[in-house]
Amino acid sequence: MTSHLSPSPAAPNPRRRTVVLGAAAAAALAPIATLGLSPAHAAETAPAFLHGIASGDPLPDGVLLWTRVTPSPEAVPGSGLGPATAVGWEVAEDRNFTRVVAGGAVTATAAADHTVKVDVRGLRPHTPYWYRFTAGETVSAIGRTLTAPPVDAATPGIRFGVVSCANWESGYFSAYRHLAARTDLDAVLHLGDYVYEYASGAYPEAKYVVRPHQPRHEIVSLADYRTRHGAYKTDVDLQALHAAHPVVAIWDDHEFANDAWSGGAENHTPGAEGDWAARASAAKQAYFEWMPVRASIAGTVYRRLRFGSLVDLHLLDLRTFRSQQVKVGSGAVDDPERTITGRAQLDWLKSGLANSNATWKLVGTSVMISPVAFGSLPAHLLKPLAKLLGLPEGGLAISTDQWDGYTDDRKELLGHLKDRGIKNTVFLTGDIHMAWANDVPVNMATYPGSGTAATEFVVTSVTSDNIDDILHVPADTASLVAETAIKAANWHVKWLDMDAHGYGVLDVTGERSQMDYFVVSDKRRQDARSTWARSYRTLNGTQKVERADRPVS
Repeated sequence: MTSHLSPSPAAPNPRRRTVVLGAAAAAALAPIATLGLSPAHAAETAPAFLHGIASGDPLPDGVLLWTRVTPSPEAVPGSGLGPATAVGWEVAEDRNFTRVVAGGAVTATAAADHTVKVDVRGLRPHTPYWYRFTAGETVSAIGRTLTAPPVDAATPGIRFGVVSCANWESGYFSAYRHLAARTDLDAVLHLGDYVYEYASGAYPEAKYVVRPHQPRHEIVSLADYRTRHGAYKTDVDLQALHAAHPVVAIWDDHEFANDAWSGGAENHTPGAEGDWAARASAAKQAYFEWMPVRASIAGTVYRRLRFGSLVDLHLLDLRTFRSQQVKVGSGAVDDPERTITGRAQLDWLKSGLANSNATWKLVGTSVMISPVAFGSLPAHLLKPLAKLLGLPEGGLAISTDQWDGYTDDRKELLGHLKDRGIKNTVFLTGDIHMAWANDVPVNMATYPGSGTAATEFVVTSVTSDNIDDILHVPADTASLVAETAIKAANWHVKWLDMDAHGYGVLDVTGERSQMDYFVVSDKRRQDARSTWARSYRTLNGTQKVERADRPVS
């Protein structure tokens, strides 16, 4: 893996317009840049940058920058209060900002909850940059970001941190802290459930809450969603992650409400909680205000990023267009009129995969695409497993919130990969609070004879409850029975861990894609340690998952 700590000497020079703009901005901002206030002081004065800084969606020539300014003490997230405030920004090639290459000013207003997003262009490819914001005499924290390699450049390696499912009430975000400490990542992929919508004490039960949500009630309105996002972004480990790496994020259901679909959600009561379309619109508005994400087609998060000739990253939105989940056991899961992607998004994905000349086609999917059947499980294990996977306690073969509930879309997509001979497709997944390494069979009923269409790496949750949390038993006790039964009934599942919390690091080279799984020692402790658990990889051209002996150094 090549180091990204110094600019590539072969990279082209910044555009002249960007240099001129950067020089002008540096001259204008230099007097106040030397007057940075300590975080403690900033919290007592206004304006202040209380919610950190962030970057995201890196391109070869640019990156999206984000912050939120608090212009006055009463201008808390979701309040709608506070004056419009000028916010300066600058990007430099060094941490000391002696080589400023871009800068400017924008106005933060209550209409956007005083959030700021700047889409910076004219930067050099595969180059680290440092950035900061200013408001009056206040200077934000300094962030480091990294642009993507040139589109067709031969890139020896790309490395991503991979996370999902961070429930504030369930624990601390130490997984973010450990990823923030790494200096070898090109970006961090967040595969959904960045925030949770529940009322305090709803999940987990009040007696198990580590730290209460703000607001305390279930979030429904625009002000509620803004307040919840703002509360999350006061977490020091989350702030550290955003300051250290560009983040590439998609949403799942909890950014809206549990088991969301195009016309509602399991955790939404029409009438009592208002109109679903209004709630979903509020959730999306707050998300795009508070996340370093470019709004894509029709205001969704499906989009594509390129990392040299090595990686095309296809990111999906599996909530906006999906049909309502059906009951488990219903033959409607095979109905070709039902969809998880929507027609336009599925066609976009198929076209992108077929036309990609990248060595690896990575697909960020918020829910698992691999089929899952269940063998014999004792009742005390089936109940918590059913809760995680959305199954009835009686137990059946599928979770209808995953691709298992939309088999026609999956069949069409996997058939497309097989028929077109598309190799090296790797699905990257979150959602179910477990770690998995799977072959994705063309036809599960005849696997392995039918062959595999792709591979899938699923990362566990940052904090959200899994089996041992639900049962309140030590890890690796009850879950061993369930893991054994699932693997026995699903030969394509090469490994799963139902107990751990943590993150993944995906290392991609021309020869292989390898996921290193890391676990944290105790999600209820802010100082939790991180240790390597397992590694799995798929070799170029094989479409098979195999165990790797060690993590990538």
